[in-house]
Amino acid sequence: MLVGSYATGATLGVLLSGLGVQAADNPVPAILRVLQAQTEAWNRGDLEAYMEGYWKSDKLTFYGGGTVVRGWQATLERYRRRYQSEGRDMGRLDFPDQEVEILGPDTALARGHYHLSMPDGSEPRGLYTVILRKLPEGWRIVHDHSSSE
Repeated sequence: MLVGSYATGATLGVLLSGLGVQAADNPVPAILRVLQAQTEAWNRGDLEAYMEGYWKSDKLTFYGGGTVVRGWQATLERYRRRYQSEGRDMGRLDFPDQEVEILGPDTALARGHYHLSMPDGSEPRGLYTVILRKLPEGWRIVHDHSSSE
């Protein structure tokens, strides 16, 4: 069952009620705010603020580039090496499409395409899938799987 930012009104109410979630408790806007805050932080070059969207735990997992990274700190260090080392500009990030699927009252999956516009003219892009959980601090990514084209 797909619940995205484009699903509204009665359709959204029916989809959510099937999960035992009331439309007033729709988690999709909160999840999209987390992802939007990450995009804005990235585009400011603020990697620490970007990382606020991730679960600050040693159990966070990031799969990408043929590697598995475990833990919030290790994920931050990976981003720093790839996008901030040697005075690099992180580029401009956007997600041309996003889909959010509610898996349960405290679990969701978001997926879509990512696109980076880099100062050198390169444009890395690919697909991502993230799993989010509703934690005491709010919705956070607990698993990220990103692949480049």
